[in-house]
Amino acid sequence: LEAGRNMIPHCNARGTPNATPESSLGIQTKSNEKDLATLVDVANEDLIVAGIRLRFPSHSIIGEEDTGTGEVKPLSTAKTWIIDPIDGTTNFVHGLPLTCVSIGMCDGGIPVLGVVYAPMTHELYVAVKGCGSYRNGVPIRTSTDDTSTLSKAVVCVEFGSITDPLEISQQVEALQRIMVAGIRSIKSFGSGVLDLVYVASGRLDIVYAGIAGEGWKPWDYCAGMVIVEEAGGCIRTIHEEDGCVEDVSGPFDIYSKSMICGANSDLVEECRALLLNR
Repeated sequence: LEAGRNMIPHCNARGTPNATPESSLGIQTKSNEKDLATLVDVANEDLIVAGIRLRFPSHSIIGEEDTGTGEVKPLSTAKTWIIDPIDGTTNFVHGLPLTCVSIGMCDGGIPVLGVVYAPMTHELYVAVKGCGSYRNGVPIRTSTDDTSTLSKAVVCVEFGSITDPLEISQQVEALQRIMVAGIRSIKSFGSGVLDLVYVASGRLDIVYAGIAGEGWKPWDYCAGMVIVEEAGGCIRTIHEEDGCVEDVSGPFDIYSKSMICGANSDLVEECRALLLNR
């Protein structure tokens, strides 16, 4: 909660006489000029890491800002916290309210706990494996059989920061197949973690990533995966590393380069078939 509160002053002041100049945020780029990090990202991660170290000194930690542009540390069987200090950093920089803090925990290599706090909408999502999912203390569930087919679904896709013309074409063509097949609406919110918890709470029916080069990282998935699955949702890969299609019933790997998440497995499979043009 404290990390989330660090984000509120800048977002609230954006567009007013009290607005924080972007230069004071200490904006840096990582993998490309659209992949941003701010001083608040770093401060939030330091705050969260310090809290974990104090209470759980033997646990491992994987943080987005500590990783930077380097290789993500492999996940061991040890208890491991996976942190995204600000998901939706571009939204945060521009004062858009769809941004959050994400903290997940894995035990034995399996995500078992997820906490997501969206300070600008005052929403705290919490889930523990086997105990259900909650938003501000109220149980949440994915959308019901009203959206058991894609034609009634609200679908979300994040376009990422890809610039390669071939990858852009692949992404657009996949989206076109879904739209031609018929859906209720397409959304893009700029925060992968919020996309996942919105599926968990029935606000979205499907979100996917990784058709081309725009796949996510473990800190984008870990907390949200627990919240989705405990709310009755389904999260799977689109592709395996060799390009083969994974069994839809298989467990999701948070190091996967592609992902499709939906209210139920039937909806996931229907959408994935269109994405893969099969």
